[in-house]
Amino acid sequence: MELNCVQFLENKTILVTGATGFLAKGMHKLYLLVRASNDEAATKRLRTEVFEKDLFKVLRENLGDEKLNRLLYDKVVSVPGDIATDEQLGMNDSNLIERMQKEIDIVVNVAATTNFDERYDVGLEINAFGALNILNFAKKCVRAQLLLHVSTAYVCGEKPGFLPENLIFLEDIRNEDGLRLDINFERELMKERLKELKEQDCSEEDITLAMKELGMERAKLHGWPNTYVFTKSMGEMLLGNHKENLPLVIIRPTMITSTFSEPFPGWIEGLRTIDSVVVAFGKGRLKCFLANPNSVLDLIPVDMVANAMVTAATIHAGNLGSQTVYHVGSSFKNPITFEQVHDLAARYFTINPLVGRDGSPIIVSKGTIFSTMAQFSFYVTLRYK
Repeated sequence: MELNCVQFLENKTILVTGATGFLAKGMHKLYLLVRASNDEAATKRLRTEVFEKDLFKVLRENLGDEKLNRLLYDKVVSVPGDIATDEQLGMNDSNLIERMQKEIDIVVNVAATTNFDERYDVGLEINAFGALNILNFAKKCVRAQLLLHVSTAYVCGEKPGFLPENLIFLEDIRNEDGLRLDINFERELMKERLKELKEQDCSEEDITLAMKELGMERAKLHGWPNTYVFTKSMGEMLLGNHKENLPLVIIRPTMITSTFSEPFPGWIEGLRTIDSVVVAFGKGRLKCFLANPNSVLDLIPVDMVANAMVTAATIHAGNLGSQTVYHVGSSFKNPITFEQVHDLAARYFTINPLVGRDGSPIIVSKGTIFSTMAQFSFYVTLRYK
């Protein structure tokens, strides 16, 4: 199939929630929903947290500041809002809402909280019911051709073997004891627990801890390892159950890493997943690691995920009633093991050491991977006890 993604984007109006590095000259307009209290705060946040970052340095070099700023001004509309609020996505300007619902062709939802042990109330409202709010908003957009929702490959929980690219159906979810998952019950349970904590005059710190514990407890009860993937799974279930005829594409990336090539190699914002482990090793703080050295990691560069999103939108926009899932990962055709990552990190930081606070290079040793808990415990006992 020959695709022309640039032609597809021509004159399209797109709403993006939770992500902002998405720009094409031929597009008509790009609405970016930003968590902010007003227009001024939303515009400022976009400028300081997105457009002034290194991600846009190639465009700035090619176009110059004046042309890029004019392009952004012409094409990008920053919209203050919050997907967890309601079906209007926290927007208060009725004229803007009406205009968006007349103009928008594609809705892209990347908004999520990705903390593994997130508070259960926060995870549910953003990852699960926030996704439903976006779906309901998209269904009111008269020109809407597609809802593209970014999930995670780990919604599968801890199931072994090959994982099909299928929607997760709520009615199929039962734990080992036969308990069926009820998302509305989970929400009510969360609200009741939150109410109890506030009535007991608990501190905000204690409430946060209790809600984190509740999230992990409910996730493990139903067969997921943490609150993040559990609430993302519920988001997918809600979308599948309520989508009606709106075309739906779910993108499930694995562990997202820095860019492979676009707009330049190696860009990443902050430290995520495997990055924090690599940096800890480079700083000399990680002397050993507990893992099966032959276990395969699944890492995928962020620009490849973005390319997959644009391609999927090009293919499926306008296919009424369609629902499609794509896993975006590397382990099937280009697997990398813990041991290989460990070796690469050791080689890299030997040649390119980080610099300590005293200005001297940090010398790293290769360290050790322990494949069993017994080996790890023995090492800890010898070294620290």
